[in-house]
Amino acid sequence: MVLRAEREREVQKAVNTAQGLFQRWTELLQDPSIATREEIDWTTNELRNNLRSIEWDLEDLDETISIVEANPRKFNLDATELGVRKAFITSTRQVVREMKDQMSNSSMQALAERKNRQALLGDSSSQSWSSGPDKYSRLDRELQLANSHFIEEQQAQQQLIVEQQDEQLELVSGSIGVLKNMSQRIGGELEEQAVMLDDFSHELDSTHSRLDNVMKKLAKVSHMTSGRSWEVGETSAWVLWLGRCLLPHTQS
Repeated sequence: MVLRAEREREVQKAVNTAQGLFQRWTELLQDPSIATREEIDWTTNELRNNLRSIEWDLEDLDETISIVEANPRKFNLDATELGVRKAFITSTRQVVREMKDQMSNSSMQALAERKNRQALLGDSSSQSWSSGPDKYSRLDRELQLANSHFIEEQQAQQQLIVEQQDEQLELVSGSIGVLKNMSQRIGGELEEQAVMLDDFSHELDSTHSRLDNVMKKLAKVSHMTSGRSWEVGETSAWVLWLGRCLLPHTQS
């Protein structure tokens, strides 16, 4: 939304210009002898055109805000920033409305008509309404002053934004430092656990090897025991057979 912020700055600049024109327009109506009739007409028309242009710009900003509100995630704007921009539109529209109301005020219109009649009738108070190379010099100075004030305000706002960004960067830097320390601690713990697991694996392999040797010895002993049992059984059977063979001869 950088373009929207730039548009708001342009609107604010236009408002400052309109306020300068409005101040000059009021002064001319109060004392038309300080300027020419051409300057009064030019100031009036220029002021009306500026106010109309500002109203169009505000309508455009209103439409943009409505679009953003419909899908805030897409434009990455939070409710606070939207509120600030709405407040800008509201306050600017109020300033424009006040200037327009003053221009349409019945007393101001009557004063303007009276000054116009004085100029047309050649009243002595309007004898100074003559054209000259510097007839707009005062208005130009006031416009330049208004622009200078606007530039100073913008510079102050930019400085404030820079300071806020610096503070945010410091916070982010601190958070990064904390995360870095945590990652280092976690990495150290993982390395220690890896060493422990490696030692456990070696011990398990050694235990398995010893257990395998024991099982082989047990199998060997079992095999030997089985062989001896077979020999004893065979001998016993032979003795029994021999006894049976000899038994009839003994009885006879």
